[in-house]
Amino acid sequence: MSRKRWKRAAAYILCVVMLTSTATGCGDGNSFGTKVVLTTGFDKDEIFRIETNSCKLQELMVYLTTIQNCYESVYGSEIWETTADGVTLEENVKNIALAQIAKIKTMNLMAEKYEVKLSDEEEARAENAAKAYFETLSEREIELMGVSEKMIRSLYKELARAEKMYQFTIKDINPEISDDEARTITVQHILIKTYALDGTGKKIEYTDEAKKDAYKRAVEVMGLAKDGEDFDALIRRYSEDDKPTYSFGKGEMAEAFETAAFNLGTGEISDVVETEFGYHIIKCINTFDKEETDANKIKIVEQRREEAFGQEYDAYVGTLTRNLNEELWNTVNFIHDEEVKTQNFFEVYTEYFGA
Repeated sequence: MSRKRWKRAAAYILCVVMLTSTATGCGDGNSFGTKVVLTTGFDKDEIFRIETNSCKLQELMVYLTTIQNCYESVYGSEIWETTADGVTLEENVKNIALAQIAKIKTMNLMAEKYEVKLSDEEEARAENAAKAYFETLSEREIELMGVSEKMIRSLYKELARAEKMYQFTIKDINPEISDDEARTITVQHILIKTYALDGTGKKIEYTDEAKKDAYKRAVEVMGLAKDGEDFDALIRRYSEDDKPTYSFGKGEMAEAFETAAFNLGTGEISDVVETEFGYHIIKCINTFDKEETDANKIKIVEQRREEAFGQEYDAYVGTLTRNLNEELWNTVNFIHDEEVKTQNFFEVYTEYFGA
């Protein structure tokens, strides 16, 4: 498998585990940071302990098996033969599952600190969700994961409380974003590159002489564009970028490119603009894309919420004692059994608690 596909696969796993951006989409995903490893003093099947909050191996296996089967349903079981930078994909997924369940446990400790509790109605939803999920499990799945309905209920309550803790932390974030702040524009551009790629994909900068030639060509193309030649035709003839059209908001593009683009009116064409990629001639197609701007407002609010929570979470994590049972952790493996197909643990949670 290519490195690109491996990275795409890893991204899929992250999406499966994160459930919603609210519960886990913040921080660096590593709730343990520098491991404090203890191989004594743990209860049987205790995989880690964060202060007073413990995680059993069976709880971890719910996360891990769900991710494994979601992954296999998309890519097939042969995907686990993949390695990248000397790390197997299975090991990578194990680490992701450990970090995510540790984050949920940590957020529950935060909830205790701030006295964030589930309501009776939320407790009932967690019980109903656990019953619904447990009924989908076969006897073989229950046996090999070692779970009970009581354990599933506890996991769902922790997820719900973590979500509530997140909402508590971000409650003061202003959701109002102005059109100007979120304004998204659409442009076309012609790129004359000032670099080449070698056989390994490494970027090789042009010599000064080659760069002068590229600039001269860019000026000529700009002149043709400003004289009224069809911009689409010029793109097809001269541009060295596979993507001719971009829609973006402030802070999303190279500074010089963005500044030039936001100073254009609809239909206007820029002078030659230099970035690390080369020389650009930009044509503004739309100075205000209403649909994209509204979508960008949502993205900006979510970014602010995640940043606010991330700061609070990271500061709190730094105060905790985190212990991993490395001896037990090293024995953790996927369940490879054709009768173990469960993959809807997070889906059931979402059905009962919303996206």
